[in-house]
Amino acid sequence: MNIITIENICKSYSEKILLNNVSLGINEGEKIGVLGINGTGKSTLLKIIAGVENYDSGKITKSKNANIEYLPQDPDFDNELTVLEQVFKGTSPVMKLISEYEYTLEKLNKNPEDSNLQNKLMKLNQEIDVMNAWQIESEAKAVLTKLGVCDFNLKIETLSGGQKKRVALASALINPCDLLILDEPTNHMDNETISWLEEYLNNRKGSLLMITHDRYFLNRVVNKIIEVDNGNVYSYPGNYTKFLELKEQRQDMMIASERKRRSIFRTELEWIKRGAKARTTKQKARIDRFEKLKEEKLELTNDKIEISVGNTRLGKKVIEINNISKSFDDKKVIDNFSYIISKGDRVGIIGNNGCGKSTLINIIVGKLQPDYGIIDIGETVKIGYFSQENEHMKEELRVIEYIKEEAEYIYTSDGKHISASSMLERFLFPPHAQWTPISKLSGGEKRRLYLLRVLMSAPNVLILDEPTNDLDIQTLTILEEYLDEFEGCVITVSHDRYFLNRIVDKILSFRGNGHIEHYVGNYSDYEEFKKNQFEDTKSSESKVKKNNKDNNKNVENKKNKPLKFSFKEQKEYEEIDGIIEDLENKLEEINKKINNAGSDFVLLQELMKDKEVLENTLKEKFERWTYLNELAEKIANSK
Repeated sequence: MNIITIENICKSYSEKILLNNVSLGINEGEKIGVLGINGTGKSTLLKIIAGVENYDSGKITKSKNANIEYLPQDPDFDNELTVLEQVFKGTSPVMKLISEYEYTLEKLNKNPEDSNLQNKLMKLNQEIDVMNAWQIESEAKAVLTKLGVCDFNLKIETLSGGQKKRVALASALINPCDLLILDEPTNHMDNETISWLEEYLNNRKGSLLMITHDRYFLNRVVNKIIEVDNGNVYSYPGNYTKFLELKEQRQDMMIASERKRRSIFRTELEWIKRGAKARTTKQKARIDRFEKLKEEKLELTNDKIEISVGNTRLGKKVIEINNISKSFDDKKVIDNFSYIISKGDRVGIIGNNGCGKSTLINIIVGKLQPDYGIIDIGETVKIGYFSQENEHMKEELRVIEYIKEEAEYIYTSDGKHISASSMLERFLFPPHAQWTPISKLSGGEKRRLYLLRVLMSAPNVLILDEPTNDLDIQTLTILEEYLDEFEGCVITVSHDRYFLNRIVDKILSFRGNGHIEHYVGNYSDYEEFKKNQFEDTKSSESKVKKNNKDNNKNVENKKNKPLKFSFKEQKEYEEIDGIIEDLENKLEEINKKINNAGSDFVLLQELMKDKEVLENTLKEKFERWTYLNELAEKIANSK
């Protein structure tokens, strides 16, 4: 069933044409990813379909009673609402009904004999059952919990920007709709949350229209790709991998068509030059065809951004991190961390949001000072820092003025020099756009411009803090190709699994409480290592337990021991292996139940509490097991 059809839609801003006679249909069950270079009109297209932005001409036909839910890049919030109220947008029938029920219940608790309140509460309860309001509220809480927002009564004004975005996403996900429209839902999300969102959207029955630059996400979720390019829209069936294949075929066909057009044009031009006169109908038609051929030039876009910026020489010593620690109030984010970054290193920094990744980056670049420890940077190091914010970007400057502030021209890796204007063209800022004020650029275009400025400084150490946020896939692809040839060091914070697999060969993983572990390999290698490490640890613990138990039996047969277990310790030592094994089995069962809990928030909360109790008990038993085995070893050595 068709949900919405747009026909011959046109949209312009001043002289810039974003959409030119675009037509598109969205059907039931389609999960569509929208791609295109930043600034080409992807977000505008979504806003027009969502009905929040007008278009210049064309027609939109929506299926009767079709409901659309839209998550913009920058959602609006009411700071006076609580988290749960914001999810239901404050005025939904469900929220009103639940609020009225809770208010009435509170009054009844104060006046338990009031029959009017009793009757009203019964009536409200019946209405709640009819609307399935408790279930809807439970699902909302479950989604919020999965997204990392667990206090539902917090005021919106107290939340961070990332938390607000998650609340807005929860609102879009929980409200029933036929078409869900999401603009950059994966930005600023950690890998665990992105994996959950992938599964959620895969299981969701309604249609989906989404902008995202996460290539793994596109591969696993969508079944259709729409590309916005030079005012046109091209549709491709399949996921991101299939899109790459089909786009290459389309471009090959366009190139062949352009070659044919040029060949015919040359033939017609020679005929015109011979002085043919339009005295006959046939000759006039041929001249008309020549004029038409001149106008029919195909727009063969090269959406690759060529980056060949050179870098300054890097000496042997790069960056040495010596025993640094950093806390904010009572929260320790880095605890006695040391690491040496050597020439040629490609380091990926990963971890959950708020764990301290950007703090480490800011300490390295000198924007923050550690509480303890030092950062020792080599004399030849020239850092290029691509931060999450567009630093030093004066909105009143024109595009070319902003770049020239850094450098009038730069040397390439092969020794040539390129002007700032030429580099801007390579970054898809044609000459007429270079005099555009920065304030008129889209968010993605600003990020692309900022990236160019960083590279124009010719650094030999690149530090990238979430570089995949707000950069389109074309820019990311060429950045990755540039980094392949980059001779310096790369340090990047990223949640983009594809980017990490493509670029890094070492991983720093924030594990909580300031603890940072390091691994050799890319992100997939890290995941495989953690999986094998868990299995090996479990196997080793089982062997150690068995060996210690066997050794203990031998020790028991020996007499005149200088040290010995007390009766209670002996009994505990004999039983603790079985107790630990039983706790591990229970924990495994709890995890299975949590995975199967779905949207049952009440059950999920109970299971999480049970899991926490089990984990704490297991931790205590492991500590006790360590003590008893150390004591057993001392007893054995004393013989």
